[in-house]
Amino acid sequence: MGLELYLDLMSQPCRAVYIFAKKNGIPFQLRTIELLKGQHYTDAFAQVNPLRKVPALKDGDFVLAESVAILLYLSRKYKAPDHWYPQDLQTRARVDEYLAWQHTALRSCCSRAMWQKMMFPVFLGQPVPPERLASTLAELDGCLQMLEDKFLQNKAFLTGPHISVADLVAITELMHDEGLSVLAAKSSRADPNWLRGVSGW
Repeated sequence: MGLELYLDLMSQPCRAVYIFAKKNGIPFQLRTIELLKGQHYTDAFAQVNPLRKVPALKDGDFVLAESVAILLYLSRKYKAPDHWYPQDLQTRARVDEYLAWQHTALRSCCSRAMWQKMMFPVFLGQPVPPERLASTLAELDGCLQMLEDKFLQNKAFLTGPHISVADLVAITELMHDEGLSVLAAKSSRADPNWLRGVSGW
């Protein structure tokens, strides 16, 4: 059995893995796991990933969870072009720095904003108190400012002149909430040239 990727393309981390594999011509079998149907909680999927999360990778008998670990595994195994995860120690460290930061910062803020702005009121019929939403959006605004000031800094991409896995992880997060007017407005804080560059490289 070849490489299998267990994904739900509604998920930002799953989309990052999918785009990376497609862009780099990595052959894989897509195994769709529908989060909204709870398929990640089934016993069958737990045999693949006991963490019951997507994305998950199965490469023969080797199983791997967590999107960043999967992206780095794929980049190494399939010898992706160097710009994705550079060999230069300091440039690679910048990619690692962003990946470590985003998981508890930008991803967390975007996810909470999406749930409070759309999922709770629209899908669950539970309005979120305005002050709670305002606090979440203020935190998101701070994360976007940090993305701009600390990581982007007027560069073409987050870690320099070339796209890396850091950009792929960032853009799938930011574009996830594109349909929400508040996040579309907030994401404009990031340099539009970078947004265009990442989404159309």
